[in-house]
Amino acid sequence: MRILITGNMGYVGPVLTRFLRDWLPNSELIGFDAGFFGHCLTGAGTLPETLLDRQIFGDIRDFPVEVLDGVDAVIHLSAVSNDPMGNRFEAVTHEINQVATIRLAKAAAAHGAKHFAFASSCSMYGYAEGGARSERDPTNPLTAYARSKIGSEQACAQSDLRDMTVTALRFATACGMSDRLRLDLVLNDFVACAVTSGEITVLSDGTPWRPLIDVEDMARAITWAITRSPDNGGKFLAVNAGRDEGNYQVSELAAAVARLVPGTKVSINTDAPPDKRSYKVDFSLFKSLAPEWIPRLSLDQSIERLTAGLTGIGFTDKDFRNSPYMRLKTLEGHMLAGRLGADLRWVSGGRH
Repeated sequence: MRILITGNMGYVGPVLTRFLRDWLPNSELIGFDAGFFGHCLTGAGTLPETLLDRQIFGDIRDFPVEVLDGVDAVIHLSAVSNDPMGNRFEAVTHEINQVATIRLAKAAAAHGAKHFAFASSCSMYGYAEGGARSERDPTNPLTAYARSKIGSEQACAQSDLRDMTVTALRFATACGMSDRLRLDLVLNDFVACAVTSGEITVLSDGTPWRPLIDVEDMARAITWAITRSPDNGGKFLAVNAGRDEGNYQVSELAAAVARLVPGTKVSINTDAPPDKRSYKVDFSLFKSLAPEWIPRLSLDQSIERLTAGLTGIGFTDKDFRNSPYMRLKTLEGHMLAGRLGADLRWVSGGRH
């Protein structure tokens, strides 16, 4: 099986690559990435891409379609990957996350790919009162990032993608340890605060709901998506990827980290205005379609792995929110150095 992974040099890619190499050992793995975050390693003994058969560097907006020759499955991770970056680069987010996604899906179908797995997001539910949101409920995207995800899903659903089975995995909020760790995610941020300063400051009033999924369980869901039969969910499927037990209020996440990292104090800004992003998610469809692939890691296990990972690399940076482990800060660093333009394209002659 020949598998293309776009955006493989981000947070999810290293964990996914290792999982695929273990689960599908005879597969041919090809990575395609712009390389923005390639240097943001956290404790990797070897470069994660050594597990690939081939690594290609390039901009997803200029994807060379000949790479798709003989590809059986496309795993599309490439994206401007969170709300702060989406807000800063709104037009570019639309180009990369939506326009380039449907262009890639059409090209993959034209080249005979059998599967297209797209990393979508539960953030499209936005602010949702009145119970957990299922795939049948209306979406309420509040940010450029969320709008790009639902826009991509709609475009894929409405396009003629021939015999290709398409799975839009509406992932819960990612968490967990990776060889390219992100700390601009709620649980990862809380663990980094606990490890470096022994204090977690919750900027909201702690009441917003967030569903979580460990990055290793994201890899499991993706593997299911590129191997599922269209008889199991349909030729096009948009499905919430996570588990019902993974819905937590932000205050619960902070308390769990404090319990597992001794000496950690938690302060909550009870006077903060309500967070506009708050949603519980119903994952029953995913459980019914993929019972052997549902998330396995508990919240405690994710916290323990993050704590061990950060402690293992001697992480002590209390000012980590200004570090390369925040994706927006990495892009800003490239721009300040003249390597990257405001359109998020490498500047000719500026890469070094």
